[in-house]
Amino acid sequence: MSITTESELVGMQKASDAVAFTLKKMREFAKLGMSTKELDDYGGQILNEMGAKSAPYLTYGFPGWTCISVNNEFCHGIPSEKKILAEGDLINIDVSAELGGFWSDNGGSFVIGADVNQHEKLIEASKQILHKAIHNIKGGVRISDIGFIMETEAKKRGYKVIKNLTGHGIGRSLHEAPHEIANYRDKFNLTRFKKNSVVAIETFIATTSTYAETLQDGWTMVGNKGGFMAQHEHTIVVTDGKPIILTAMNEIWN
Repeated sequence: MSITTESELVGMQKASDAVAFTLKKMREFAKLGMSTKELDDYGGQILNEMGAKSAPYLTYGFPGWTCISVNNEFCHGIPSEKKILAEGDLINIDVSAELGGFWSDNGGSFVIGADVNQHEKLIEASKQILHKAIHNIKGGVRISDIGFIMETEAKKRGYKVIKNLTGHGIGRSLHEAPHEIANYRDKFNLTRFKKNSVVAIETFIATTSTYAETLQDGWTMVGNKGGFMAQHEHTIVVTDGKPIILTAMNEIWN
């Protein structure tokens, strides 16, 4: 969507605060021995208390309030009572929701307990790459140029990017134009970021894979060559200068 009035900006900020606060609280709540279902229920409760509705549930009938992916699961992981968090697990939580007719999306990867499996370096790379990408976005900048920054920064650190997962426009629904904000330079994408538009920018930084494949459950995605992936995501408003980071409350950069 494009922000044309003050009330639209306020509406987008409220929806963004709801998803950002939920993500932050879920990250703090997650602990060893907990099931991903318990963590998801906690997130769903917070969204409900804030008057927000889970976007994946509302839009796609997803079997959970949030997407929780663990270890080799890249994204869209289904919360489960059987999935118990263990020391050193790489976990990704993606929270998106609708509130008052506005939609917002954010996510982040982190480690449960001590970093015994050395995932922290990958996570830090994802955070830094998202920060650099977002701070290079303004009206008129080519979407493919931001993808080039992401891929270049990933390669510099010895990582790859997932080519079939992308950021996207958002606002009046979960996915809007521009539909593909890729993590690499897509030379066929000549689209430019538009001032006042709302977009969800996300990283997909991986150790060995370049594509994500869907498992038999119809939701969970894993790497075509295995390995691990870290994702971080903010919903922003594009301006002529520094972007407005609507989901800053999630503190994923802290």
